[in-house]
Amino acid sequence: MNKASHATSRSSQLVQSKPMTIAGVMSGTSADGIDVAIVRIGSTGRIKLLGHRAFPYPRAVRNAILRAMENAALPVAELSLLNWRLGELYADAVEATANTLNLKPQLVGLHGQTIYHQAVAAPFLGSSTRATWQTGEASVVAERLRVPVVSDLRPADMAAGGQAAPLVPMLDYTLFRHPTRNRILLNLGGIANLTAMPAAASLEDLLAFDTGPANMVIDTLMQRLFRKKLDAYGRTAARGQILQRVLDELLRNPYFSAPPPKSCGREQFGSAYVDRLLELCGDASSLDILATTTALTASTIAAAYVRFCQPHLNQSTATDLIVSGGGARNIHLVGLLRAALEPLRVKVIDIGERGIPAEAKEAVAFALLAWLTWHQRPGNVPAATGASRPVILGKVTYA
Repeated sequence: MNKASHATSRSSQLVQSKPMTIAGVMSGTSADGIDVAIVRIGSTGRIKLLGHRAFPYPRAVRNAILRAMENAALPVAELSLLNWRLGELYADAVEATANTLNLKPQLVGLHGQTIYHQAVAAPFLGSSTRATWQTGEASVVAERLRVPVVSDLRPADMAAGGQAAPLVPMLDYTLFRHPTRNRILLNLGGIANLTAMPAAASLEDLLAFDTGPANMVIDTLMQRLFRKKLDAYGRTAARGQILQRVLDELLRNPYFSAPPPKSCGREQFGSAYVDRLLELCGDASSLDILATTTALTASTIAAAYVRFCQPHLNQSTATDLIVSGGGARNIHLVGLLRAALEPLRVKVIDIGERGIPAEAKEAVAFALLAWLTWHQRPGNVPAATGASRPVILGKVTYA
């Protein structure tokens, strides 16, 4: 099969099936809560968002997740109990969202909470090993809602040689591919990740990767320095001055210049990273530290565009950068992105202008991936993850 016919077969995989109502459930590396999106995927492949809700984690639950994510030495019993407690919270969130919309989903796509992700192999027990772990018991969700649940969506891609991230490019391709404009889909979650698509791209033309930290480091500093959960609209960072010496040193991190495919998480940019950042800042003001950290996110995204995306795209074609995730609400951060990218003919757009709330996109993506798995169709994009082949993602828990 040649490239053109292969692209046609993959892009037509959303066709020839009965419409389904699906709940996508996402909880990201920020570990701040649960996003639920309920969508309708029609027989022609059209994805319609029916509703979206966000549910913050209870403080004790979030603290337990953060301990697990930061490689704390936790008893197996605590990890097992956390798995089941999260299952209850996921079921609560889907049930509440469905009740608000007065409908019942036919399928749930459950990302789970990532507590460990090692995409690069390292020695372990006599072998070179990689691993990814998303927790949250799918059986609890299936039993409560009495519908099948597709969960644990990342390991199949990793087993096929991929990084198991990012998995959102399938949605990016389905919803945002444009015949005459380059598109970059940027998600500002705990980690910033992007999908770059040339105009009229096939799936094989996609480039996707994690650019580095976004809300995760900003939120941690807000909690440590200001006793607040987040920097609402970026107002706090906007009051500070960038410490250029510190920013230059942070940008030397080899992750930022490493070529895709690549992915990262708290393993690289967690509490130990924040400790080192604060050491570099010395006795600088809290405002300047936060301004510098926010500039780090904008600078790494802009550098990733110039280094990796720009050569991949059609240089004679205009480019849209469509921003989603909680960080899309950080007006100061988005302003820094505009200042860096718009002189390069990149138009920065909020995803809300395209009909999807900024916080809902990843949940919508996992609803789509669940739909593909249910119909025994691949959901990964090897060009994005580095997998050796397209694979069916996840495990199905029947009601």
